[in-house]
Amino acid sequence: MYSTVISGGIRGIYSYLVQVEVDTAQGLPGFEMVGYLGSEVKEAKERVRVALKNAGFAIPAERITVNISPADIPKEGTAYDLPVAVAILSSMEIVPRESLGHLLMIGELGLNGELRPVRGVLPVVRKAKAAGFKSCIVPKENGKEGAVVEGIEVYGLGCLQEVADFLRQYKAPPFEPAQVDLEKIFRQQEEKGPDFADIQGQKEVRRAAEIAAAGFHHLLMIGPPGSGKTMIAKRIPSILPPMSLEESLEVSTIYSVAGLLKEKQSLVCKRPFLSPHHTISEHALAGGGKIPRPGVLSLSHRGVLFLDELTEFKRTTLEILRQPIEDKEVQIARSSGTFTYPASCLIVGAMNPCPCGYYPDRNHCSCSPWEIDRYLHKISGPLLDRMDIVAEAKKVDIAELGNENDAEGSREILERVMRARRMQQKRFQGTGLSFNADMGPAQVRKYCPLGTQQQKMMQQLFSSMNLSARAYHKIIKVARTIADLEESGEIERRHLAEAACYRRTDSKYWGRHR
Repeated sequence: MYSTVISGGIRGIYSYLVQVEVDTAQGLPGFEMVGYLGSEVKEAKERVRVALKNAGFAIPAERITVNISPADIPKEGTAYDLPVAVAILSSMEIVPRESLGHLLMIGELGLNGELRPVRGVLPVVRKAKAAGFKSCIVPKENGKEGAVVEGIEVYGLGCLQEVADFLRQYKAPPFEPAQVDLEKIFRQQEEKGPDFADIQGQKEVRRAAEIAAAGFHHLLMIGPPGSGKTMIAKRIPSILPPMSLEESLEVSTIYSVAGLLKEKQSLVCKRPFLSPHHTISEHALAGGGKIPRPGVLSLSHRGVLFLDELTEFKRTTLEILRQPIEDKEVQIARSSGTFTYPASCLIVGAMNPCPCGYYPDRNHCSCSPWEIDRYLHKISGPLLDRMDIVAEAKKVDIAELGNENDAEGSREILERVMRARRMQQKRFQGTGLSFNADMGPAQVRKYCPLGTQQQKMMQQLFSSMNLSARAYHKIIKVARTIADLEESGEIERRHLAEAACYRRTDSKYWGRHR
């Protein structure tokens, strides 16, 4: 007898609907599964057979054929166990066929019939809702993860027997759908973290961090050891605008696909902050594997990727950043297809100016010009050109360490950032852009018009600083953010001058050695 169950699969971070077809017929007993299956899916027949037996369902001595359609898309993972088992129960008329209409299910089965959590529940549930399904059955541990999607009932069940009971009583299910309080989840994520009030001195770098947060501009800090670069970087999330629900679902989808969403964290509500060690591999940074999974770049989406001791990273690893910085996404090509992961993150780098860390202070630095040149060349020109703001962190004076009056906190900085953010929301309404840093050349011309004096100033800067076209546009975008922080509708000369100062450090350190 023929039966079918709808399930979902994951390809990259995108989901698609899957039809699990089962036919039981008389003949030589057997259990065959087809449909372009990976090794985990092929092993499902043994898990399903034993799980059904231990759950109290006797499989008849018949020929069972399972097809997972569409058959031209490779299937990976263990999420097909439950739909295969339920389709078999339906073909044996143990559960009614009509109970499977408008119902999607995924889950891994243990040998005792237990439902175990799987990756990718959130994007599958979102796809089910978009396709018009009324309810989903998922493992209990994934229940709250799926329940954050409004407009569809998600039931988190614990074992195969509970699923059978649910389907037998589908008109009045004996279980309640999973519930989450989104407002409570967002409130719980607002706990106090590192604050800019802890940082004394470094007004210039604090200002650079504020501009970077307001416009989502990439930031590179250069300075001697102990000047506060890492402290400032770790406090940047405290002055970033809170994530919207749509951004939270976008980030949570990536974490769901990566298997990093836990039962207690059904939604990522705080902007991610990741700081990988400098020994990270290229695949771990960009993502990879036979069936690629998101890397650190994608896990930092809508948040901060902090690269401490930037020059200690392998150059080949750093060069991976060049394309994602421009395109806001990572593309990984495999023989089975091309996988695209979003990677719109704020990149913050910190580095010393030389191997000993004290250049250009020749009272402490004994590095030769060759050593300094070799050290700085670990950062390529094209990568440096992609950094919007380069700020110098100078050695902190003892007088600043003892002065607590000028230590402005994150709350005050965030208020200014939020005012600038509201101006950007109004400016980019309906365009798909979120921050000034997202603008391309066409948007710069449209949203950042310059007066006659400002154009003349930019022409002089272009020639005197030997700017690339990319650096030219970045100065204008940073100036637009500086103007937003002052709630100015126009970009003025002083805004351009300050933005240009964040390119001067390039020439100070690299210009005399390159």
